[in-house]
Amino acid sequence: MHHSTPSHSSSSTTLTGEAVVQTLPWRWNAQGRIFLVGGLGFMFDAWDVSLNGILIPLLSAEWDLAPADAAWIGTANLIGMAVGAVVWGTIADRIGRKRAFAWTLLIFSIFTLAGIFTNDLSWFVFFRFLAGVGLGGCVPVDYALVGEFTPARHRGRVLTAMDGWWPIGAALAGFVSAWLIGTWNDWRLPLAAMILPALLVFAVRLFVPESPMYLIRQGRMAEARQVIDGLVERTGAPRREYILESSLPPAPLTLRSLGEQLRDVWAHSWRITTVAWAMFLAVMTVYYIALQWMPHFLIEAGFEQSRAFITSAGMAGVGLLGVVVSTVLVEATGRRYLLAISAPVATALLVGLALVLDTPSAVLPMVLAFGMVIQVAIPVLYTYVSELYPTELRGSGFGWASTVSRIGAGLGPLLFVAWLEPALGLAGAFAVCLVGVVIAVAVMLKLAPDTTRVQLD
Repeated sequence: MHHSTPSHSSSSTTLTGEAVVQTLPWRWNAQGRIFLVGGLGFMFDAWDVSLNGILIPLLSAEWDLAPADAAWIGTANLIGMAVGAVVWGTIADRIGRKRAFAWTLLIFSIFTLAGIFTNDLSWFVFFRFLAGVGLGGCVPVDYALVGEFTPARHRGRVLTAMDGWWPIGAALAGFVSAWLIGTWNDWRLPLAAMILPALLVFAVRLFVPESPMYLIRQGRMAEARQVIDGLVERTGAPRREYILESSLPPAPLTLRSLGEQLRDVWAHSWRITTVAWAMFLAVMTVYYIALQWMPHFLIEAGFEQSRAFITSAGMAGVGLLGVVVSTVLVEATGRRYLLAISAPVATALLVGLALVLDTPSAVLPMVLAFGMVIQVAIPVLYTYVSELYPTELRGSGFGWASTVSRIGAGLGPLLFVAWLEPALGLAGAFAVCLVGVVIAVAVMLKLAPDTTRVQLD
């Protein structure tokens, strides 16, 4: 199978197109281009979500909002992401990864910019919701696109490294916003920076081919062969004969097909879907509470506004180190054990932070430690869940888990600031989150297998 001789041996003629893609060497001018464009999309996704943390204190001051009202800025965005994750996961399985990715970028960019033109909380919240619908599609579509081009032996590392774009985007949101606000003192300027992802759409058109796995499933064999041959050529791999096998093309997208898809995800395995939903819900709720409310908590504790933004940006930026640690450990320790340790430790650090908020010298180390450890957990979670499902359910399985987490992460902060924190204090409220994470980890260890180095279906 590894010889460069063409189709004489019978074993090489039974090679499928998918197997060719899965066994290619990884090259920057082939799969690396897709990783870079996909990564930039993911970076802007993080940037836009992190803007909520900037906008909550700015608009609270500008429009005189109570915490429970201000919470809707982040909540509407995340609920939009929940809708987007379901709808776009399915649309990508129907219209293709490339077109879906370009559309998600355009939609979240346009509606974030629309927020500049309103002085009304209701309209602003509505635009954050619509921006969220575009954003919600970006993550699952992006992961499916990059994952399907990446050879099996590098996939764990590449998909985990993809998450390195997230802390870059989240940190840029904080640093760029702190600079814009510090220089011109206008809350609209951080929103104006979202013209940039709209420009990325051109890079998608130019540098990203359609996923050959998607084309094969659609029965578009000539196009699939063109993409695969192009990849073989650009990676410098020996040319081998292969066959293209098609499954049935998907039916058109309807509400009924969404329901059927949800049923398929559960029918495939209730164990896997329970674990995917529980882990996404627990870990992402904790992350979004920190991402969206950290500047507010710090300002409440007496930090000056720009210092609160920069400290929060530091929390996001140091996550890059977490992603590097995650990338190194993900193949060595296995997905499950790394997740079982990093997720509860990160949440426990937030309980610790709440206890030392009135000691400024202790705040920065705790914020940075949380920022690093949570970004060990999240990339492993994304990689793990996308590997638990087979190809035809990967977009939708990940999409539904992501949706459940967005709903939880949308409503979680609302309950957290309006109800849990007033009743139990900040440390008590984070302790409740910690219990949730520990329960989810126990469920995962009981019900789901490890996927480390398993060949994807």
